[in-house]
Amino acid sequence: MEIVLSIGIGILAASGIWLLMRPRTFQVIVGLCLLSYAVNLFIFSMGRLTVGVPPIMPKGGFVNPTAYADPLPQALVLTAIVISFATTALFLVVMIASRGMTGTDHVDGQEREQ
Repeated sequence: MEIVLSIGIGILAASGIWLLMRPRTFQVIVGLCLLSYAVNLFIFSMGRLTVGVPPIMPKGGFVNPTAYADPLPQALVLTAIVISFATTALFLVVMIASRGMTGTDHVDGQEREQ
């Protein structure tokens, strides 16, 4: 499962970086979204890939920490999802305003002459 997750994170990151290099603003926004998904999956995987284990350890006595999931990456990813949704909405509003002012969705504000 670790190799599948690693390949998935790599494909998402590579696709996001490739889309960031594109000349259209919508492609740049989709690239940022894909890159944030890759980072979120990477952070989430740092909490160990475990299935069916609770994230909180009970009080008292010796507790085996390998039998529990780490709750910190889960909380960080949840926060990052909310923040990335808000920034994506902001980017879309800026893209629409830029398209209205310049008449094009090129990142430089003007089409390239061919």
